[in-house]
Amino acid sequence: MSGKVYIIGAGPGDPELITVKAAKILGRADVVLYDRLVPHGLVERYTGRTELIYVGKEPGQIGLSQDEINKMLAEHAKAGRIVVRLKGGDPFIFGRGEEECAYLLSSGIRCEIVPGLTSATAAPACAGIPVTSRWAASSFAVVTGREASEKPVKRVKLTDIASTVDVLVVLMGVSKLEEVVGEVLKSKDPKTPAAIIVDGCTQRQRVVTSSLDGIVEAARKEHIAPPAVLIVGSTIGIMERRALGGQDI
Repeated sequence: MSGKVYIIGAGPGDPELITVKAAKILGRADVVLYDRLVPHGLVERYTGRTELIYVGKEPGQIGLSQDEINKMLAEHAKAGRIVVRLKGGDPFIFGRGEEECAYLLSSGIRCEIVPGLTSATAAPACAGIPVTSRWAASSFAVVTGREASEKPVKRVKLTDIASTVDVLVVLMGVSKLEEVVGEVLKSKDPKTPAAIIVDGCTQRQRVVTSSLDGIVEAARKEHIAPPAVLIVGSTIGIMERRALGGQDI
């Protein structure tokens, strides 16, 4: 009898932000295939009683292809094992979880998605930045700063999206920060608050803030590198303004 694959979102940097359900499944897994952005210290809890396989992709380096990962998941499941595919954040938010699950289901292998806390909202929260506010923001959008190269048509229209929402959250955008900010500046006031959160929800977390037209230079001065989240909107700093009794925007 074939086993089963659980595609699990491990949440952002803090290993304690994993869900109760995900932790229970990890506790009885036979093998765990995990990504680079899985919270540090999480998989180490299972060393010695679970087979741990790193399948992450380092920036600028060639790792396992998606097809190779799919086949590994299938092989372990066909051997009757309980398999966990562990990803940072949520597996259905820029995590390719749907591709892996679709492959497994088409191969006759049971697959279950276990949602995780996404860095798109968790990292700003850990930095004291709400993505919505009764006083300042009624809408937000989450976009990727790095679309798949095989897409025939670019789908993310940053200028259009930024013009229709109060807060914009960009994941995986640091490597193309100047390009991303340039697109957003076409529809946002240059003095709109902006922030970059590095290593969100960890002890290494850093937050760089500036106006939108100064965030690229601020990031350059602070030597910002992935993983990082870019946020643009008036909710940046709102907690401090409210605590000080200042005027809300």
